[in-house]
Amino acid sequence: MKKMQALLVMLMILSPTIYAGGTTDTGSASAYIISPKDGETVSSPVTVRFGLNGIGVAPAGVEREHTGHHHLLINVQQLPDKDKPIPADDQHRHFGGGQTEVSLELPPGEHKLQLLLGDHFHIPHNPPVLSEPIIIKVY
Repeated sequence: MKKMQALLVMLMILSPTIYAGGTTDTGSASAYIISPKDGETVSSPVTVRFGLNGIGVAPAGVEREHTGHHHLLINVQQLPDKDKPIPADDQHRHFGGGQTEVSLELPPGEHKLQLLLGDHFHIPHNPPVLSEPIIIKVY
C-alpha cells in the first residue's frame, strides 16, 4: 500500500511537468503551408497542403521524439494556450492521423490559415512549431 501511495504522489508531482508545454526539443523545426499561396484567390473546396522542416509527422497518441501532427487554424485571432491541448472545432482542425493535406469547404470571402503542430497529446510544442499565417480569398 505504501508503494502505491508513493507512486501516486510521484505522479502528482511529475504530471504538470509531463503535460506542460508539449515537447520541448523542436530545434529549428518549422511548419509551412505549401498551397494555396498567401494572397491567392481560390474556389471552394480548397485543398490545403501542409509542410514541415526539421521535424516529422506521427499520429496523435503516438509518442516519438521530434514528431507531431498538424492542426489547421482557420480564421483564428488568438493562438491556443500553449500549455493545453489545442481545441477541436471548426476553427481548430485536427489531423491526428498524420494527414498532410485537407480539402475544405470555405464560404466566399477572405480566410486566414495557419498551421500549428501538436504533440501526441495535441499540446503545442515548446517552442511552438507554427507556420506563418496566409490570407486567401475564396470566390
